[in-house]
Amino acid sequence: MDAVLAEIEKIKIVPVVKIDNAENAVALAEALLAGGLPCAEITFRTDAAEESIRRISKLDNFLVGAGTVLSVETAKKAVAAGAKFIVSPGFNPKVAAYCVENNITITPGTCTPSDIEAALDLGLDILKFFPAEAMGGLKTLKAISAPYTMVRFIPTGGINAGNVGEYLKFPGVFACGGSWMVKADYINSGDFAKITALTKEAMQIVS
Repeated sequence: MDAVLAEIEKIKIVPVVKIDNAENAVALAEALLAGGLPCAEITFRTDAAEESIRRISKLDNFLVGAGTVLSVETAKKAVAAGAKFIVSPGFNPKVAAYCVENNITITPGTCTPSDIEAALDLGLDILKFFPAEAMGGLKTLKAISAPYTMVRFIPTGGINAGNVGEYLKFPGVFACGGSWMVKADYINSGDFAKITALTKEAMQIVS
């Protein structure tokens, strides 16, 4: 296991962040740090993603990655900006292969046995399970993972303070992705104290 994944396993939660204004990026990261969570996945759902990653990557002791990476071009931009890991919502063969060939940590999205087997063919065994709750939640994850005991998952989508603890109890779960503590409304309004409070609560649940 590479160093980035080892760190994510220790942290247990990866905040999935949509940032509309890069000016808020460092304050967001500092709010997460204050809550005891030194990690964030900045999604390429806005034009501010690349610059946000660049700014956060300059902070000490903070692990920043890129999410919603839908193309090799975006993966290249993310890594150049300082992203230490790549996350995609689905299994994109080109993106996954590019990251593997260039020793870039990637957890591609999967939700079917075919996705899982395509990932295994590339040597990937830590995979995103998305959209977790919409696909049937922990019950589906347990069923789909049964034939693949060599794989562990990062469920994302519908994960919150009420269910993250149950997900993490399942040995097939590596970590969880969630956005409940980093909602865009909190970031846009500058309510970083709220983010810190929710992050502290989340870390107490998973500790």
